[in-house]
Amino acid sequence: MGIEKENYETSIIMDEDEFNRSIEPILSKKDKVYAAIPDRDPNDINAHLKVGFDDVIAEPSSSHSFDRVWIGSHAVFELFKYVFYRILTTILAVPMAFIIGIVFGVLSCIHIWVLMPVVRSCLMALPSVQVVWSSLTDIFVTPLFHSMGRCLSSVHVKAMDI
Repeated sequence: MGIEKENYETSIIMDEDEFNRSIEPILSKKDKVYAAIPDRDPNDINAHLKVGFDDVIAEPSSSHSFDRVWIGSHAVFELFKYVFYRILTTILAVPMAFIIGIVFGVLSCIHIWVLMPVVRSCLMALPSVQVVWSSLTDIFVTPLFHSMGRCLSSVHVKAMDI
């Protein structure tokens, strides 16, 4: 006849390895089978973006908040990081892929059809330019420096103490 009290327990499972690997918050893994997620960054191009809660917020041993506050803030951080990443990629991914595709297409075209022919033409002309340049230095520059070296070889410099 009295008031019955029910005890509801809500818990967040916080597996550190999973938080570091994935951006999805873990609320519960019971009765769920996850397929292996393909690695979308096999070359670790964006390894610097693997930021977890512990990389951003840290409490020194001298000042700790309540455990429930720490766990709650950890869960909120992971949840908002996940949600906002999904929202922004939904809005920006396709337009940015379009723009970046155009940029890389233009750069590839310029590199293949403009830059490389110019470089190859210069490399083909360089051997004859090298012959002319070495002849000019042998005729004008080398004798000048040899005579300057002979004139200045008799100069002796002594440091004076003041």
